[in-house]
Amino acid sequence: GLLDMFTIREQGKNLKGLKMAIIGDILYSRVARTNIAAWNKMGAEVHVAGPMTLLPHDIEALGVTVHKHVEDAIADADVVDILRIQLERQKKGLFPTTREYARIFGINEKRLALAKPDVTVLHPGPMNRGLEISWEVGYCDNAAIRTEVQNGVAVRMALLFLTLTGGKHIENVD
Repeated sequence: GLLDMFTIREQGKNLKGLKMAIIGDILYSRVARTNIAAWNKMGAEVHVAGPMTLLPHDIEALGVTVHKHVEDAIADADVVDILRIQLERQKKGLFPTTREYARIFGINEKRLALAKPDVTVLHPGPMNRGLEISWEVGYCDNAAIRTEVQNGVAVRMALLFLTLTGGKHIENVD
């Protein structure tokens, strides 16, 4: 939540009023519920799509718009957050095959073109290229995935410093 918001704000976008699309495994994702809560609190409009077997049964109660088709969730989106498919869970039959998942829910250039031209693409990593995200989308100009990883290191270092020092040794920077 915090990391994604930091990355989006760093790009000069204010979350209020933005359309945020979260695509994929929301049920098992560690970041999806956090992002939904954080983005809603900041005034964003949150849309989700993924296999019904990978969506929590109470997902609408979290204040999101649920779409059966990825294309509807992505249409005119300001941010597309593509969640990693945890392949170890695929053995449980939560979707037919990885090929089918990629065909129906994978984010490729054609689907991403439905979003706004300045869309920000996020992914918590590691990427399953060719499954939930195509190679082209993972490395396109709109992908903030590497920036997100770099920001993660900086934010974690800052939080660790604040935790260890109690914030007593911070200089007032104007």
